[in-house]
This record gives sequence, C-alpha cells and structure tokens, in this order.
Amino acid sequence: MKKVAFYTLGCKLNFSETSTIGRLFTDAGYAVVEFQDQADVYVINTCSVTDHADKKCRKVVKEALKYSPNAFVTIVGCYAQLKPQEIAEIEGVDMVLGAAEKFRIVEYITDLTKQPKAVVHQQNIEKVNHNFIASYSIGDRTRTFLKVQDGCDYPCTYCTIPLARGASRSDTIENVVNRAKMIAESGVKEIVLTGVNLGDFGIRNGEREDKFFDLVKALDEVEGIERIRISSIEPNLLSNEIIEFVATSKRFVPHFHIPLQSGSDKILGLMRRRYRRDLYVERVAKIKAVMPHCCIGVDVIVGFPGETKEDFLDTYQFLNGLDISYLHVFTYSERELTVAAEMKGVVAGSERNERSKMLHILSDKKRRAFYESQIGSDAEVLFEADQKSGYMHGFTKNYLKVRAKYDPVMVNELKAVKLVAITADGEVEVAELETAYAHH
Repeated sequence: MKKVAFYTLGCKLNFSETSTIGRLFTDAGYAVVEFQDQADVYVINTCSVTDHADKKCRKVVKEALKYSPNAFVTIVGCYAQLKPQEIAEIEGVDMVLGAAEKFRIVEYITDLTKQPKAVVHQQNIEKVNHNFIASYSIGDRTRTFLKVQDGCDYPCTYCTIPLARGASRSDTIENVVNRAKMIAESGVKEIVLTGVNLGDFGIRNGEREDKFFDLVKALDEVEGIERIRISSIEPNLLSNEIIEFVATSKRFVPHFHIPLQSGSDKILGLMRRRYRRDLYVERVAKIKAVMPHCCIGVDVIVGFPGETKEDFLDTYQFLNGLDISYLHVFTYSERELTVAAEMKGVVAGSERNERSKMLHILSDKKRRAFYESQIGSDAEVLFEADQKSGYMHGFTKNYLKVRAKYDPVMVNELKAVKLVAITADGEVEVAELETAYAHH
C-alpha cells in the first residue's frame, strides 16, 4: 500500500480540510501514516494568515524529505492559492494545488516520480467562489471540527483570506444536520462549528438563503451530540437572538470567541471592521446578562499601521475593563496584496512585540480571574485521551481546562465534577461529584 502523510499549518478550518483530504486518499487505497513514517506522498496544508508562511513551508518540506528522500511533495492551502509560483520554487516540491484543486488532489497525483520542476494547478479565486466543499475532522475522538462555511466578503485591510479562499459560501442546513448525525453516530460528543466567517452562514451561489441562527436552531435538535461550540463569530453577526438561544439551548455551550482586533475606533476604521467598540461592549454585556458563567475569547491585533502608543493604551484599557476570559493576540505583520501593507504610520517591530507582551500578560490575568470566579461551582467535563505525567485533561462547557488523575475509562466521557482549585500552571483541580448526571 502506498503511504501518505499530512502536515497542517494554520486554523481549525485547515485541520478539518486536511482530515477530509486524508479520507480521499484512504478511499483511493492509501494508508495514512505519521509524518516520520517514510511516506510515499506528503501533503502540506499551508496558511496565509500566520507569520513566515514560506519559511515554515520550506522547513516542513525539508523535514519530509529527510524521512523519505524520494517522497512526492504536494502543497495545498491558502498560501498555495496566493503564491503558487513562489512555492513551486521551493526545492523538493513536486506539485502545488490551489483552492479549487485541493479536493481533487488524488486525481492530480497519478505518477509519484519526483519532478525536476513543480507542477502548478491553480486558477483564479473567482472561479471557486460558488463551490462549497464540506469537511470535518475525525481522529480526535472527543471533538470534531465541522466546516459549514467558507470564504469571506468582508474586505478588512489587513487580511488575505478573501484572496485565498474567495467569496462567502455555505453548505445547506440539511447537509450540515445530516453530517452532525453521522458524527454523533461515530461516538464523538462535541462538534466545533468552523468557517472563515461563520456568522455569515447561509449564502449559496451568491444569494442569501438562510441565516446562521437557522442553522443553530436546527443543530440543537440533533440527538447524540452532547455539545456544540461556535468557534469564532464577528461581533456584528452575533445577534441577541443567537445569544438568548444559546443561553437556554440543549447543546450549544456558553463559550463565544469574538474577534475585536482593536479597542480603538480610529484603528477599527483603518482596518475597515464592520462595527465600533460600543457594539462590542453591548455584545459582552448581553452575553454576561443571560450567561454570567459564559467564556468569552477575544482576537486582538497589535501594531497595526497608524496605531500610536495612545491608541494601543486605549485598546489596553478597553480590554482591561471588559468582562472577558482570554485573548488571542496577533502581532501585525505586513501581507502583500493588502491595503494595510501600503499604509503610513508603520509601527516599529520592537514596539509591536512590546505591545504583544503586555496583552499576553493581560490575557493571563483575565483567564486567571475567570477561572477563579468559577471555583466552587459544579460543572460537567468532557475528558480527552491525552495523558501527561499521570493526569488527563478535559474542558467544561465554558472552556475551563480541567485535570484529573488518568483513568482510561473516563476518556470521551462526560463527568460531573466540582471545581475546587487552580494548579500552579493554571489548570483546574476537580473533585468528583457523587451523583452522576442523568443524560438529557
């Protein structure tokens, strides 16, 4: 049997797509193996958002060829759509596939002979705009990333995603529900809904046919799935009806990840975001009013062009005063082909790093305060299969990371616990509750 191995850079969406591409290979008679297992084919799924895309790509290619010098190396993903020629120049790469081509990868790989020059199959992103390809990740038994939407119609000035993934487009509600049922039957207890602009769900062939809220209501009825998590949703698309529904829902968990990007209205304007900070304050207040224990994660970019020290401190104070649970901090870095790359007011690299450090510390403080506010309460933990020095980990519905003594019987099980203390490295210690929850 021919062997194929994968490496994924970037977001949860990429992980779910790699998983789907993996199943295409399995169906074609390949064995999927670990990266270091001398595969015949290596597929590297790239990202254009995180830093040093080409450097990382080069490094992974080099590693692959160290394990398997004659392997056939194929590069897919956002970076492959944006810069196919640049990737084709990397030594050892045999094939580059764009956004439309990556799901037909098995058709393209017919002959595994190493090529003197990489073959590129990539078309203009406009061509892929109406074509939605569903994906989901299986393998991590406890939870599955289910892709329901792709592409984005928001022209934020720093972002290459619309160029790499095309226009907003979605699956049908019926398809998503059927897939969720299938995932439930496979024994997975938690689904994480993913998309590029998830709240914009419902566009097919350029026309709006549903709303994200319709999908949420439909998925709440799927038997067998214990938890559904919304991975990330724009503040202007997170409506009161969604928040209120999640508060009383059977399956949706009290955890939102809501990109802010800046706490300064001036910078939000330069970024061409679709809201101002007042709206963000309203969203957080609304969530906390109906779900005081809800976990709220925030994306922030520091060092955007034009961000003065005052603007940054504005963001810092804004976040400090908000009732949120953790931050994902991104240090701004220029992306070719974006408006922001041409903007004035470039912030020095050392200053960007300094600002990033300050927000990382603030994030630790926020997470700690959120964890402390939950100590003493009862919760339900979904335990995962990992084992570190005798402990296993899991998450509560509202995303507290919990540790307990390793017990193989508890893997992928929901356990009722009391949250008793925070460990030195910031995880939660639990005591088991005597009464097991009766399942709804």
